[in-house]
Amino acid sequence: MQKIATVCPYCGCGCGLYVTVENGKATNVEYMSEHPVNKGALCPKGNAALEVINHPDRLLYPMRKRRGTWIKISWDKAFNSIVSNFRKIRDAQGPDTLGFISSAKCTNEENYSLQKLARMLGTNNIDHCARLCHASTLTGLTATLGRGAMTNPIPDLANSDCIFIIGSNFAENHPMVSGWVWDAKDKGAKIIVVDPRYSPTAWMSDIFLEIKPGTDIALINGMIHYIIKENLTNKDFIRKRTSGFEQIVTSIEKYTLPLAEDITGIPQDKIRQVARIYAKAKRGAIIFCMGITQHTCGSDNVIALANLALVCGQVGRVGTGVFPLRGQDNVQGACDMGALPDFLPGYIRVNDEAGRAEIAQKWGWENLPKRPGLTVVEMINAAAEGRIRGMYIMGENPLVSAPNTQHVQEALKNLDFLVVQDIFLNETTELADVILPAACWAEKEGTVTATDRSVQWRPKIVAPPGEAKTDLDIICEIAERLGLGFNCQNAEEVLREVSDVIPSYAGITPEQVKGRIGGITWPCPFLDNPGTSVLHTESFGTPDSLGHMIPVEYQFPAEQPNDKYPLTLTTGRVAMDYNTGAMTRKATPLLRRDPGLFVEINPKDVENLNIENDDEVEISTKRGKIKARAVITETIIPGVVFIPFHFPGANVLTIDALDPQAKIPEFKVCACKINKK
Repeated sequence: MQKIATVCPYCGCGCGLYVTVENGKATNVEYMSEHPVNKGALCPKGNAALEVINHPDRLLYPMRKRRGTWIKISWDKAFNSIVSNFRKIRDAQGPDTLGFISSAKCTNEENYSLQKLARMLGTNNIDHCARLCHASTLTGLTATLGRGAMTNPIPDLANSDCIFIIGSNFAENHPMVSGWVWDAKDKGAKIIVVDPRYSPTAWMSDIFLEIKPGTDIALINGMIHYIIKENLTNKDFIRKRTSGFEQIVTSIEKYTLPLAEDITGIPQDKIRQVARIYAKAKRGAIIFCMGITQHTCGSDNVIALANLALVCGQVGRVGTGVFPLRGQDNVQGACDMGALPDFLPGYIRVNDEAGRAEIAQKWGWENLPKRPGLTVVEMINAAAEGRIRGMYIMGENPLVSAPNTQHVQEALKNLDFLVVQDIFLNETTELADVILPAACWAEKEGTVTATDRSVQWRPKIVAPPGEAKTDLDIICEIAERLGLGFNCQNAEEVLREVSDVIPSYAGITPEQVKGRIGGITWPCPFLDNPGTSVLHTESFGTPDSLGHMIPVEYQFPAEQPNDKYPLTLTTGRVAMDYNTGAMTRKATPLLRRDPGLFVEINPKDVENLNIENDDEVEISTKRGKIKARAVITETIIPGVVFIPFHFPGANVLTIDALDPQAKIPEFKVCACKINKK
């Protein structure tokens, strides 16, 4: 029997665990008490991490459709089909008629290799699920702080005197964060939670603010207005380390407490109270997640939070900072690796001539494309319009995860050729021309980067089932057959290339990170460097090394309730499910507790609808309608309804309006109506 240290495959916390292996099979999960983030604890999903490994529904061999039926084909035929079709499309219509969707469920080395393949084919049409969850974190924090990442490690929350939580239900979605927040609370920290729902995270709050969805900027600007008016700013910090304060003073003049109350629905005495607590705290932290990012103003929401931190000097020290909680285990890493249409590895912009030339030289490639590519939603739109003719989707299920499902389905059907690479059949594989069976998290090796920038090595624990291959092996073989010269690298070789190409990963080599519990936190600029736990201690990552305050204005969501659709729909996550459910709904222990698709409705909103608890109801928007089980509860504010997005059908309802900067969809607000079925 072996006991192998590894990293949980679910959320971005990067929790450590041990897997016991007997006779080549993973048999049990054991707790890793020495891991710095989870200290041996695991959430329900982490405890069920082994369920997908030997599941009978695993994809075992390549397949293609013949007369509507999936048939087994050899790897050679699958590779030949992909290569010939991609060459045909590229040569006839240009490389920008190809699109690639990478995966935050894959390793850094796999994401790095897929974006490299796309760019060497001549297109920047490469993106991944960060576009649907945290793209606005990257745009907002890069503009203000110079790095689109969490500023402090998760355990540092225990050192905070005030924790301001907005748009995050981490008690269900990132449960290990809860322990560190409770530690802070036990030491006397004030916990503030802002949400349209009284979620399990709100249970730990000292102050709970019920906010109307989409009005976050009005709240934050109102807090800043009060902090400036009451002379609670950190003047020394502002003078020495920031720019733009004068513009902020002017821009927030109109955001008085009465106006903030009118827009948000939060009483102004509560806004006044939380503003004072956060500004006067010795060490104040801000936690946010998709309740902030998934809006047409998502980038501005993030900028507003950065403004709040900068005005109060709450960044660059232990116990302070900004904590965006990434949803999947390698969202941060996939961004770092350049699985983005406008950034090369290490956040070099694709139109940066010198940076692009340097990476091309290291790849031994003459030219890389300089025009920014298309995002996930833009690729789907382009497929619908016939501008994208071939797509390669690795470890993603856009028919469940992307907004406006009917439009996504029509778009993917319009492609000439679609490849889907995954561990199970799903809604998207049904539309594929070729399906490739991939190894799951425990059947391959490589690194993953947690939400707090810690890079950890995940070893291979067991062999893949059937003929399944690692995503890296598949990508490298396709690259070889396309004549791109990858030389079929293994994960260690790719990580060495990553450390050569990305300065912040320069000291993160296989030798440095293997066997290191908790990993190494980037930036790690040279070998034997211990990594950097707290960012911005002396300077920011902006060109002038200053924190930039940028005025932002409140704006209405793209779609407002009206007579036909009188309610506001918002979406989120629940404890037993994860992302599109592809893994969690294969786990029997989680399924036993899975609530299924439900909709939370305030009692005031069903008074005239003859709806009771557990009734089947129909939720409809301009884009479609679905059925769900009604949960009538006062935990959701009147006028707003909530559904979890893990289930097929949920995103039939959502709108595909985009943030103009981050191009993230507005999942969190759209107009809907509810009727009893």
